[in-house]
Amino acid sequence: MSETRTTCPYCGVGCGVVARVEAGSVTVRGDEQHPANFGRLCVKGSALGETTGLAGRLLQPELDNQPVSWPRALDAAGQRLREIIDRFGPQAVAFYASGQLLTEDYYAANKLMKGFIGAANIDTNSRLCMSSAVVGYKRAFGEDMVPCSYQDIENSDLVVLAGSNAAWTHPVLYQRLVRARAANPAMKVVVIDPRRTATCDIADLHIKLAPGSDAGLFVGLLNALGAGDSEAQQRARDWPVSRVAAFCELPTRVVETFYQWFIAAPRAITLYTMGINQSASGSDKCNAIINVHIASGKIDREGCGPFSLTGQPNAMGGREVGGLANQLAAHMNFEPDDLSRVARFWGTERLAQTPGLMAVELFDAIARGEVKAVWIMGTNPAVSLPDSHTVCQALAACPLVIVSEVMRDTDTSRFAHVRFPALGWGEKEGTVTNSERRISRQRAFLPAPGEAKPDWWIIARIAEQLGHGAAFSWQHPHEIFCEHAALTAFENPGTRALNLGALAKLSREQWDTLTPWQWPLDRARLQRAQMVAVTPQRHGATPDALYPFILNSGRVRDQWHTMTRTGYVARLMQHCDEPTVEVSVSDTARLGLHDDRLARISSPRGVMVARIRVSTAQRDGELFAPMHWNSVFARQGKVNALVEGRRDPLSGQPECKQTAVRVMPWQPGWQGELYSREAPELPGYVTWWRKAATGVQRFTLAADRPLLEELMNHCSARGWQLQVAQSGTQSNLLAWHNGALMLGFWSGTERPELAHQAISDAFDQPPRTLDARHALLSGQGANERPAQGRIVCSCFSVGEEAIRQAIAGGCESAIALGAALRCGTNCGSCIPELKGLLAQCQVIPENSP
Repeated sequence: MSETRTTCPYCGVGCGVVARVEAGSVTVRGDEQHPANFGRLCVKGSALGETTGLAGRLLQPELDNQPVSWPRALDAAGQRLREIIDRFGPQAVAFYASGQLLTEDYYAANKLMKGFIGAANIDTNSRLCMSSAVVGYKRAFGEDMVPCSYQDIENSDLVVLAGSNAAWTHPVLYQRLVRARAANPAMKVVVIDPRRTATCDIADLHIKLAPGSDAGLFVGLLNALGAGDSEAQQRARDWPVSRVAAFCELPTRVVETFYQWFIAAPRAITLYTMGINQSASGSDKCNAIINVHIASGKIDREGCGPFSLTGQPNAMGGREVGGLANQLAAHMNFEPDDLSRVARFWGTERLAQTPGLMAVELFDAIARGEVKAVWIMGTNPAVSLPDSHTVCQALAACPLVIVSEVMRDTDTSRFAHVRFPALGWGEKEGTVTNSERRISRQRAFLPAPGEAKPDWWIIARIAEQLGHGAAFSWQHPHEIFCEHAALTAFENPGTRALNLGALAKLSREQWDTLTPWQWPLDRARLQRAQMVAVTPQRHGATPDALYPFILNSGRVRDQWHTMTRTGYVARLMQHCDEPTVEVSVSDTARLGLHDDRLARISSPRGVMVARIRVSTAQRDGELFAPMHWNSVFARQGKVNALVEGRRDPLSGQPECKQTAVRVMPWQPGWQGELYSREAPELPGYVTWWRKAATGVQRFTLAADRPLLEELMNHCSARGWQLQVAQSGTQSNLLAWHNGALMLGFWSGTERPELAHQAISDAFDQPPRTLDARHALLSGQGANERPAQGRIVCSCFSVGEEAIRQAIAGGCESAIALGAALRCGTNCGSCIPELKGLLAQCQVIPENSP
């Protein structure tokens, strides 16, 4: 048995993890010594050990869908890249990287693309998350500086969360806020969001403003702060409370209350994420927030400041090394002095001289045939980019698509001519930087599986193929980190805040044992910050009679990005196991929609199918759907198939939060459940959702044409014995082979209610009696456990029925439920739902502490 201190690979909180390997099994716990989380983990972090299996892994290089050796794959990729560069120039090549790469990988990719291929066409999925925040900071401070730390959240008097459902997206940090508020009853919390989310559980004020109107709220606050001579303050005078209230569709008293609280608070901090950034005017929204902190003086001291929370584990590390197309490296820009400095440091005469293509425009250039080779590293743009059908068409027509991936089958890798098997979490060595500028080590505690290699190693080998091997001769990621740190300090007498010179000469042993290290922030710089004039804009979506709704997209509690990691973990599917669409009560009544039924949501670009959730959290005329589902886990489940590629002109960040759509009920001819030892080829007329299950493939199905006969033919062709039951609209099928259950199918007009645990158990231990087989054919078990209902607490698999029974038995608070059932006692993400159930049972008001 061994233990390794490492860092979680999910959100930007950057939690420390202690991983233990025992008898080939991986378990994890929070690292009590890590200053980001002090031992706490969310449910995704707690389930990390369950993601380390090799099922579905890419374990060998592939060339044109055929497994090949590393020398063959590298030679072919290098030759094809050289041919494209020689014929069309370096601008015909692009890299698309990921906030889940380690800093060392990111540095190597940026150096190769900008420094030696000679074009700046390297961008990243972080463009979709926080690039507007980067522009906001650079315009205000002259550099991409995040001027806050987590301790500031705990030491504030007013915490404002704008466009952030931190309870689900940054749960460990949110729980730090919960505890800080409990310790300081005078602290006030304001949540600014069109939806009522789990984060509102602790809100003293929920500002349920019109989608995309945040800039108006903050520009009005700047006006309320008083007179000033800057252009930003002069322009804000046109925004009195009455205009703000009309623009944001808010009661005047709500606006006035927020302004009074902010002005009166000795210390205030604003946390903001995708609801602010993912906008066609996201950069201005960020500066509107920064402006009020500058004008009020609530910026350069403890408990104060504008704090952008990053969505990915190493979005900050990518920003440090220059992983965005409009950055150079080490917080330097495409300016003469910086260009000269970086070229001399790298020893290159091929350095890109101008910014490159940003994410959306990069794939537009691929579609136009201008970019002819793209190398995609550790991300899934065929799902995560807006207008995903167009992205897929572009990749399908691209002459050379290289993909470095952990999993073999993703929506993006299906277009790859070259697949490189990359190491995953627990297998690779390097560093990441979290939202508060804290550098932590990710350490390997598992052997490299198959022929998988580190991303930096693959990049260095391709650099050799292109004739640049001398500049990429690293033997270990420690050398890359020290080079990166040295570049941040190179000719930097204090002009750039990012200076890791203190780490540039670490020995290998010192790097191996590096403890979390926060790069310093010179608060004196913030006193010289400048305000940026902002004119609030409405979002760019244009609802009309055909597409009358505004669709908002975002995350659910237990899934991560496009599910290539978390989608395979059964307990992370318990809370939400298929795409849903949240609709207001009045809209569902008006349109004839019903809770738990199916709906089609469409825009001019595409369609998705989702299960309806009637929600009191939604404003009328607005919808919410999760962004995680992909073509591996659902047919027509991609929300970004609907989203337009509209983006901020400065940051290039797309407006994923507001899309004009229509929603219509869909009553299929039948709905069903399919369990199978092997995933069958489902015909195109079937809409399906893949559910994570242990030891078996599970699908929920819906269609207008019957499927039973095709399934029977599928089973008969394999020599399996069939057991069939048909009654009215119901059709059930079991298939057996040598006494083992191979496939089960249950269908009816409505989705059948099944004993899912009994079905799963039957694949492991087939029922022995005829009665048990007949019970299974009807979808039930001979000794079925009591129904759990919807899982509320994923950490301990506590279902709604058990919680209701505990409430009926006398549990009168979330604390009492935790003592009885353990729910809410780990990451705390389910506590708002526990309170909601208590409120439904009329035990306590929903918003009570």
